[in-house]
Amino acid sequence: MSYVIPAIPRPSIPVHKCSERFAVRRIYCVGRNYAAHAREMGHNPDREKPFFFSKPGDAVLPDGEGMDYPVFTSNLHHEIELVLALGEKGSNVAVESALDLIYGYAVGIDLTRRDLQAEAKKKGRPWDIAKGFDNSAPISELHPVSEIGHPAKGRIWLSVNGQMKQEGDLQDLIWSIPEIVAELSRYYTLCPGDLIFTGTPAGVGAVVAGDVMEGGIDGVGSITTQISAL
Repeated sequence: MSYVIPAIPRPSIPVHKCSERFAVRRIYCVGRNYAAHAREMGHNPDREKPFFFSKPGDAVLPDGEGMDYPVFTSNLHHEIELVLALGEKGSNVAVESALDLIYGYAVGIDLTRRDLQAEAKKKGRPWDIAKGFDNSAPISELHPVSEIGHPAKGRIWLSVNGQMKQEGDLQDLIWSIPEIVAELSRYYTLCPGDLIFTGTPAGVGAVVAGDVMEGGIDGVGSITTQISAL
């Protein structure tokens, strides 16, 4: 097939112990999926169903690569998350079958221009601009389910310049991994190449130019991202 302009290569992330890469299609994210984080953001975690937002597929930033501090913000926040990578297609998937769609897992950081998000919320506008900017989804290499199974518990953490900022456990998820996949599949036809960021524990906060973010999830992996100094 030919195009009137050159086709842009599809974004991808490395797979552990594999020469082939995982091609990324879409990025979905779950909001406020840890009770403590929901409370720190001023919400009651017992009264809402999961809600979702998106990032463009090319927002992924491979582990170890640096990034410039984003433009038009002075309040950039880190959010460490377990990421699901889908290898099968599904729509209106039953909770009992949801895990069958998952190819593997990774560690991700959902970066947020918090000031732009707050401004959009105040005006009743969408806040895509606060979530879907360049390099807003740092992500580790992917570990297939065949290697690590389906993590249901394990420490999740993030430090900034060696100082611990976020810490929790996967078993504290309000909506479990199968429930997230099943619910999301009611609204979208999920496809191979889709990533799902599953929410962040309490302790989100600001980072600035020169900061080094390090995070990890027991049994899944780790990630390091540095924001370039000005």
